[in-house]
Amino acid sequence: MIGMNAPANHASGEPLFVGRGLTKVYTAGETEVRALDGVDIDLNAGELIVLLGPSGSGKSTLLNNLGGLDVPTDGTLTYRGRDLTQADEQELTNFRRNSVGFVFQFYNLIPSLTARENVALITEIAPDPMTPEDALALVELGDRMDHFPSQLSGGQQQRVAIARAIAKRPEVLLCDEPTGALDVKTGITVLEAIEKVNSDLGTLTVIITHNSVLEEMADRVIFLSDGKISKIQANPTRRPVRSLKW
Repeated sequence: MIGMNAPANHASGEPLFVGRGLTKVYTAGETEVRALDGVDIDLNAGELIVLLGPSGSGKSTLLNNLGGLDVPTDGTLTYRGRDLTQADEQELTNFRRNSVGFVFQFYNLIPSLTARENVALITEIAPDPMTPEDALALVELGDRMDHFPSQLSGGQQQRVAIARAIAKRPEVLLCDEPTGALDVKTGITVLEAIEKVNSDLGTLTVIITHNSVLEEMADRVIFLSDGKISKIQANPTRRPVRSLKW
């Protein structure tokens, strides 16, 4: 069944996601926009992937397809061999709930709940979650878990959002401009938290960014342009976020 957690398959190198001919067409009146135009992509367990490209290149559309928030107009996308393009809405809901964590540019925390309580919203519905305390400790917020969002900085709020996303132990973490609303220093702290999650949990991590500096923190960089993959760049050696030239 799509969406059930399973151990990450690092040893075999079998891709978690296989996309072939992924196409997404939006229509507005007589205008047709091909947000994705025949994308072929393989993503492996435990990788850290950076998606780079200008606005309108298809990055967010690809991320939404990977996360089951949207489905392609044409092509196939499989997760662990199961075809997401043929899944019904309940299967996609289970997939999102059990296997995917999302981090967006804006934190979407509930103001009336503490950091611990915001994370607990996920742990209460996940099949095999870590505790909110453990999730917050992983992003180095163990001493702020009883603070409300208004008592936290922007970077701390984003790290709470990361803790909430990874508390379900997802195999996949999808990040759409996670530092877009932050200054450089704060953004580095948030990226270090994402880097730690990828390293410690073995979570396939995909980050959308406009910042080419992030290329060096990735196992692979996928460049998109006009809905197509223009280049895939592999990094033999990843560099820690803190060592990048900002």
